[in-house]
Amino acid sequence: MSKTKRKNTDGSKRKIIVPIAVFAVLFLIIGIGISYFKKSLYTVMDVPAYSLTDQSNQKLTDHSMMGKVYLVEFFYSRCPTICPVMNRNMKFIQDHINSPDFGIISISIDPENDTPAVLKNHARMMGATSPNWHFLSGKRNDIGHLADQFRIYVGDKEDQAESLNHSGMIALVDKNGRLRCRFDENNMPMLYYSGLNYEDAAGKKTSLTGTFHPDREKLIEDIQKLLKE
Repeated sequence: MSKTKRKNTDGSKRKIIVPIAVFAVLFLIIGIGISYFKKSLYTVMDVPAYSLTDQSNQKLTDHSMMGKVYLVEFFYSRCPTICPVMNRNMKFIQDHINSPDFGIISISIDPENDTPAVLKNHARMMGATSPNWHFLSGKRNDIGHLADQFRIYVGDKEDQAESLNHSGMIALVDKNGRLRCRFDENNMPMLYYSGLNYEDAAGKKTSLTGTFHPDREKLIEDIQKLLKE
């Protein structure tokens, strides 16, 4: 083969190989990016400002919790249905994480009954041993407004039939006071986690006596991830 033909052949090979190599590198970068994207936690919003009273009759604000990863739930101590389930799941997470940089705030939507003394007894009964688990109360209208800011459903105080209704959703807050969440199977932000029990591992059918807690396990993973940030 002549030198000219050899040069042309080598040049043609390079023209083919170089684009293939570039595309391979791009696909690798995209693959790594997608993998990181799926593992990272989405920032939902900054935590709303709050100032409430805990079971020890001490003021707690959003600034008090800065530097801690924590969970937020709305409940009330007399609730006979989902609140005990949510509190027990919180207790499980408290025991599993066992970190001074982790906390929980459980905000009562029934402050007329849930005084600091009542909440202190409730905390004892629930096994809330962490000094960072705060059971909070305040003015009902302020709590309703706070729930709206968190975008977690709480019934209207003025509606007697709805006033003590509330969502079983839990917010996850990072050390910098930002609500965070993971992405679901469709790569969409979950926004909130469920504090309920389920009859199935996929978390499709709620049950007060269910033995599956898919979001509890997700929370434990994501809390540990945020504690390392």
